[in-house]
Amino acid sequence: MRDAAPQTIYLKDYTPFGFTVEEVHLTFDLAPSATRVTSRIKFAPNPDATDKTFFLHGEELTLRWAKIDGETVEPSITAEGLTCDVPNIPFVWESEVQIDPAGNTALEGLYRSSGMYCTQCEAEGFRKITYYPDRPDVMSTFTVRINGPEPVLLSNGNPVASGKGWAEWHDPWPKPAYLFALVAGELIAHPGKFTTMNGRKVELNLYVRPGDEHKCAFGMQALKASMVWDEKVYGREYDLDIFNIVAVDDFNMGAMENKGLNVFNSSAVLASPETSTDQNFERIEAIIAHEYFHNWTGNRITCRDWFQLCLKEGLTVYRDSQFTSDMRSAPVKRISDVIDLRGRQFTEDQGPLAHPVRPESFQEINNFYTATVYEKGAEVIGMLRTLVGADAYSKAVDLYFDRHDGQACTIEDWIQVFEDSTGRDLGQFKRWYSQAGTPHLKVAESYEGDTYTLTFTQHTPPSATTPDPKPQVIPVAMGLLAADGSEAMGTQVLEITKETQSFSFPGQPARPVPSILRGFSAPVVLDHSADHAFLLAHDTDPFNRWESARALAKGSLMATIRQGKAPDSAYLGGLTKVVADDRLDPAYRALMIGLPAQSELAASLHAEGDVPDPDAIHLAVDAMREAQAEALQDMLHPLYDAHQVTQDYAPDAAQSGKRALGNAMLALITRRDGGAVAQAQYDAATNMTQQLAALGFLIGAEQGDAALGAFEAQWKDDRLVMDKWFGLQVMKAKPDDAADTATALTRHHDFNWKNPNRFRATLGALAMHHAGFHAKDGSGYALLADWLIKLDPVNPQTTARMCSAFQTWRRYDAIRQTLIKAQLERIANTPGLSRDTAEMIGRIREA
Repeated sequence: MRDAAPQTIYLKDYTPFGFTVEEVHLTFDLAPSATRVTSRIKFAPNPDATDKTFFLHGEELTLRWAKIDGETVEPSITAEGLTCDVPNIPFVWESEVQIDPAGNTALEGLYRSSGMYCTQCEAEGFRKITYYPDRPDVMSTFTVRINGPEPVLLSNGNPVASGKGWAEWHDPWPKPAYLFALVAGELIAHPGKFTTMNGRKVELNLYVRPGDEHKCAFGMQALKASMVWDEKVYGREYDLDIFNIVAVDDFNMGAMENKGLNVFNSSAVLASPETSTDQNFERIEAIIAHEYFHNWTGNRITCRDWFQLCLKEGLTVYRDSQFTSDMRSAPVKRISDVIDLRGRQFTEDQGPLAHPVRPESFQEINNFYTATVYEKGAEVIGMLRTLVGADAYSKAVDLYFDRHDGQACTIEDWIQVFEDSTGRDLGQFKRWYSQAGTPHLKVAESYEGDTYTLTFTQHTPPSATTPDPKPQVIPVAMGLLAADGSEAMGTQVLEITKETQSFSFPGQPARPVPSILRGFSAPVVLDHSADHAFLLAHDTDPFNRWESARALAKGSLMATIRQGKAPDSAYLGGLTKVVADDRLDPAYRALMIGLPAQSELAASLHAEGDVPDPDAIHLAVDAMREAQAEALQDMLHPLYDAHQVTQDYAPDAAQSGKRALGNAMLALITRRDGGAVAQAQYDAATNMTQQLAALGFLIGAEQGDAALGAFEAQWKDDRLVMDKWFGLQVMKAKPDDAADTATALTRHHDFNWKNPNRFRATLGALAMHHAGFHAKDGSGYALLADWLIKLDPVNPQTTARMCSAFQTWRRYDAIRQTLIKAQLERIANTPGLSRDTAEMIGRIREA
C-alpha cells in the first residue's frame, strides 16, 4: 500500500509522456499468490514531448528481469515505479514481474474474488499488474495471452485463439491502460446476439457464478436496449465482434467500462423479480447503459489526464439519463436526478470537499470520483444542450466523434467543437468547469402597465478552490401562467450572464404567475417567493409542480422545527388533490408524497444561520408523515387497493409506478393500523419490491421481528438480498437505536466487512441515517470511525469514500462538533494511514 505522504499534482503541470507505445503484448501465468506477467512493449520517442525520462509506473511488483531489445538491463526501482536508460530510437521493452492477486485486498489491479481472477484498473490499478506508463494519454493496442486452469479466460477485444488452459485476445482499438481487463474463473455465460445498424454480428455474453444464471435475462435485455438506443439517438455503433459482461462480488464501484469486457459489481447487473426491487431493476438498466455508452464517450475518445475525468463521466451520465428518460418517465427521472443532486452534490459544493467539475489539483485521484464530477458534470452537458438547442447539440457531438476518435482529449477540445459548429463564444460558459460552488439565483418581480419584469441576481458563495467566483451563464427555462391557471406564455429559455439582469414581458393584461427554472434547467439554488400553492395546482411543467409541493412541505417542516408549528394545511390540501388525480402517473404521485431528506433540511437551516438539531428535524418529519396519513386517510385504502398489480411481474415503468404509489399508501396506512396490512402484504408477496417494502414498514412500526427472522431464513444464501436485510434494519431503526443496531449487525456471522457491498449496506446505512448517525452521545461517529480505521489498510478506496459522512460536521452544535472532531483526529493519527484516506480526512478537518 502507498503511504500517506502527500504529493499534490496540478493540472497546469501536465506534460506528455516522453514515448509513444505502438503495441503491447502481455502474457499472464495465473497462480493465486504468484501470478507472473510477461510484457513486451514497443516504445518510440514522442516528438511532442520535451521530457524524455523513461519512467514506468509500478507498485507492489516483484521484477524478475527486464530487457531492452533483447539485452538485459538493471533499472532503478522505487515504490512508485522504475527508470531506465533507453535509446533515442524505437525499442522493445520486455519484463517479467510477479504479483499476488490473492493478497490484493484493495481490489485494484489483478485480484481474487470468490475464487475468480478479475481486474480493476481505473484510475491507477494497472501499475499493480506490470510496469507501464499508467496514464490515460498513453494509448496502444493490446494482445493478451492468459495461461491458467480456469475454464473461462477473458480479456479485452476479440478472441484470437484458445485451447485447454490458455486463451489469446486482441483489442484492435488503442486504449489507455486503465481500460485493460482480465477475468478468469469458473463462470457460466448467458449468451445473446446483436446485429448493428450496419450489419455487424456481435456475440453477447453475461458471465456469472454458478447459481446466478436465473438473474441474467434482464441485464441482457438492458444491454440490447442500450445498443439500439445509442445507434438511434447518437449514431454510435458497436465496434468489436464480441461484448462481454462479468458479474463480480467484490468490487469497489458499480461497474467498469473496460473495452469489450465490462466488469460489474454483482449488485449492478444481477436481477430477478424474487430478489430485486423495482429500484434495483432501474438502477441496473441505467448502469448497463452507462458502461456501454462509454464505448464511445470514454473508450474511443478518452481523457488526456485525470483532471479531465468529467469529460467522459459527465457526458456519459447525461447520456444514461437521456436513455432512462426515454425508457421510462422523463419527469420522474428528472425529479429523481435532482433529488440525488441536491442530496449529494449540493452537499459536496457547500463543504470542505467542494471542487470544480474539472479540479485544478489532487493528491489521490480516486477521491475525485465524486458527485461533482459525475452528476454536476452531467448537468453542465444538459445546460449546454439547452443553450444551443437539440439539433445543434447533435451536430456538435457528431463533430466531436469525427474530430477526436482515437484521441485523449480535454474539456477545451469538447467546448471547441461546440464553438466551431454553432459559432457561439462559450468562454464564460466554461466557468462551470473551473468554479466550485452552487450558484444562488435570486428573483424579483415587478408589474407596470402591461409589462411584467423579472430581475435575476446571481451569487456563488466563495470556497477554498474558488475564492472569487465570477458570474456564470445560467439557462433559465421559464413560463408565465394566467390567473385561471392557463399558460400566458409558454416555456422560454433566458440566458443569465451578468451578476444582475432583467427581462421584460410586455403585453400581459394581468399580472402573471411565473414558473421559473422549469425542468431544473440549471443546478442552482433558486431564491424566489413563488406562489407555490397556485403552481402546485396549475403548473404545466411537471418538475416545477413537484418543486412547488416540495417547497411547501419544506417551508412547513422548517416552521415546525423552528417554532413548533403544525403542518401547513395549504400543503396538505394541495397534496390531497394531486394524489387523488388519476390522470397523473402513479410514480409521479408517489414522488409528490416524498419529503425533503433530513440532511437537506439540516443544510437549509445551516444556510439560513440556524444550528440544525437532528432530533428536532426527525420529529418534524415524523409529525408531517402523521399529518399526511390523516389528510389522506379517506383515500389510503382505495388507492392502495387500486394499485396492486395482479399481472405477472414486469419491471417496466407502468407496473413500477403502480407499486410505488401503492407502497407510498402502505407507508401511511401502517401509521394508522400498526402494520396489519403490511404484514398481509409481506405474507403474500411474490416479488422483492413488495416483500422488502412491507418488511421496512413493519420494522418502522416495531412489528418486524418475526418477518426479519423469516426473511433471513428465506434469503440467507443470497448475498445480494442479505445486503438489503443488513441495510434495512439500520435505516429503519429508531435514532437512539441506530448505532446499536449497526453494532449488532457487525457481529452477525454473515457480516463480511471486506466485501464493499456488505460494508456499505451496514455502515453506509448508518451514515445515511441522519438522526441516528448524529446521535447526541456520539455513538454513530465512534462506530463509523472504528470501522474506517479497521478497513483502511485492507481497502483504502472504500474507506476514503465513506469518510465523506463527516464532511458536514461544521454545521452542527458545539457538542457534536467536538465529538466528530475527536473521531477525525483519531483517524488522522492512525499509523500507516493510506494516502486516499489521509487526503479526505485532511480536507474535512480543515473545514
